[in-house]
Amino acid sequence: MTAGSTQRLASVDEANLVLDHAGQVNVFLIAGLLAPGGFVGVDGIPDLDALRATVGERIASLPQLRRIAAIAGWRHRWADASPDLQHHIRSADPVDGLPGLMRLCGELMGMPLPRDRPLWELLIVPGASADGVGIVLRIHHAIADGMAAVEIAQRLFDRDDDSAPAATPPSPLTHDSVAPRRRNALARLGASLHRIRMTLSGREVGSTVLLGDRGPNHGVAFLSADLDALQAHARTMGATVNDAVLAAAASGYAAALAAAGEGVPVLLPVSVPVALPRRGSAANRVGIMLVRLPLGESDPDERLRLIAVQTRAEKVTARSQGTLEFMRGPVGARIMDRLARRQHLVGGFVTTVPGPAGVLRLGGARVAAIWPVAVLAADVRLGVAAVSYDDRLCCGIHYDAGSVPGAAFATAVQHELDRMDGAHALRSAAA
Repeated sequence: MTAGSTQRLASVDEANLVLDHAGQVNVFLIAGLLAPGGFVGVDGIPDLDALRATVGERIASLPQLRRIAAIAGWRHRWADASPDLQHHIRSADPVDGLPGLMRLCGELMGMPLPRDRPLWELLIVPGASADGVGIVLRIHHAIADGMAAVEIAQRLFDRDDDSAPAATPPSPLTHDSVAPRRRNALARLGASLHRIRMTLSGREVGSTVLLGDRGPNHGVAFLSADLDALQAHARTMGATVNDAVLAAAASGYAAALAAAGEGVPVLLPVSVPVALPRRGSAANRVGIMLVRLPLGESDPDERLRLIAVQTRAEKVTARSQGTLEFMRGPVGARIMDRLARRQHLVGGFVTTVPGPAGVLRLGGARVAAIWPVAVLAADVRLGVAAVSYDDRLCCGIHYDAGSVPGAAFATAVQHELDRMDGAHALRSAAA
């Protein structure tokens, strides 16, 4: 590994290095299944040398994957480095099908990426499927937020010419027409001060199994739903797919709390990332909106409608305020990291990222399925990440297995996703 020219990390990216430490691994993880083809033989045995040769060519045009965060005084600078592909692209121990892949992802969410190497790795997982292999791509948040991580993945993979449209359509996961609201400087300052106060002292969530110290055992569950049906159902409520994910998560949180023997609150605030316009060299451009999930609403469609009303307004506000004040640099991140270990402002994290259009291949092998796994930070013990792929909405549930009834949460979320799919099918049949 050789170090060359250096560039100072953008302040927000440095902040994401601060949030990576023991008990809190700050990586974006994408898991998937590969069908036989390309570097995966018909017998399911992968040719890692062939894969390294293919991916190595792609890395040449991805500087994010060819540098390390080198200490420079109190800060870090990006130093050019040649990744050792024998390490960065390697085989994991065989697993027992999809449950084994989920267990592996849980273990990896507790294992930090080494700082003396470029901050990524691609693991090939034998045994994850009957005839192919599994994959796990881990990318540190210092080099990519959720949107940027998906972009990097698309550049490492090939697009399947038989399935991809000529142009990427507008994402069904967000409101395309939402634009930031202009505010004068005084109004922005007032909003920032209010957000700082809420971050430091907000107590909207009582004592609950959803918050607290996390143990070493991470649970992961993979779910999926028909994307077109989900979008069609959401539209009848004036909602987006992102809103539908939040509504399904609300069902999950209610079920998990009930399974834990806790009362179900009327509202449960969760933190939801909002993509911001790209500026400068920063790899992270994310705002935050606070969405109060109406757990006390018994009608699931009314719950979806209420969530959509919130997100239409909150998304505008989040984009106008920009990056969370404490995440604009490493000093603020250190303060927030310490105080957030006892926060009671939010009870969970939910994020939805638009995925690639069409089907992807890795080293010639078709990507049959993908699922994202998001970070658990602060004292939050359960979170949801979703991404669109190949006409499916793919969800990853990440939870502290020693504290949270994650199976009850995942079952309820899948049930609600299936219900929304079924509601669309009934309307289509009636029409």
